[in-house]
Amino acid sequence: MGSTIQELLEELSVAADEEARRVWAVDCARALGLGGMAISLGQELVWFTDETSARLEDLQIVLGQGPGLFLEDETSVREVPDLSLLLAQEWPQYAAEAQELGIAALFVWPVRIGAVQAGMLTGYRRSVGSLTAQQSAQGWLVADALAQHVLRHWSAAGDTHGHAGAVELHRIEVHQATGVLSERLGVSLAEALVRLRAQAYSSGRSLSDTAHAVLVRELPYDAP
Repeated sequence: MGSTIQELLEELSVAADEEARRVWAVDCARALGLGGMAISLGQELVWFTDETSARLEDLQIVLGQGPGLFLEDETSVREVPDLSLLLAQEWPQYAAEAQELGIAALFVWPVRIGAVQAGMLTGYRRSVGSLTAQQSAQGWLVADALAQHVLRHWSAAGDTHGHAGAVELHRIEVHQATGVLSERLGVSLAEALVRLRAQAYSSGRSLSDTAHAVLVRELPYDAP
């Protein structure tokens, strides 16, 4: 597999199965000077390098805090070169949880579909420091390429496992569990999701693991 961003982008379409996609993402993160990265469209996690990057994305949804939420400028990278400086500022809970994972710096590229912001590409480092101008520019190339790649295969997601470019959706059970809780508890979908997020945070589980527990009845329906 290629070692430069240009080479990796040329190989994107042949990252066939989940393991190949993960290897591609790891190589891409390394080329950008990152320890790991993840991409989300809407609230759907579609690509990540490792469990740490997936957990960082999950925490943003669970806590409603983080560098990828409420981006005011869709044309700039949000850089957090020293996460410790934010412990008592914008995202105190998120920053504290991220530091528990050994994260020292975070970077977010808005993912745009035409003129619309559709998601985010989040990268992390375990040491403090800013991006170089080249890394920042190349991150935009990766974000745009991944967005287009995911869109091309989105309609086939879940039906093309093992096919070239197939996309995995990682929060399907969250949507399912939200619906189940809404029905069983007689609350709105928004309220059901809030309860699911609260249960995930209090238990220390990921949102996906909490949703799975609800679906297989490991948790009582009134627990969240």
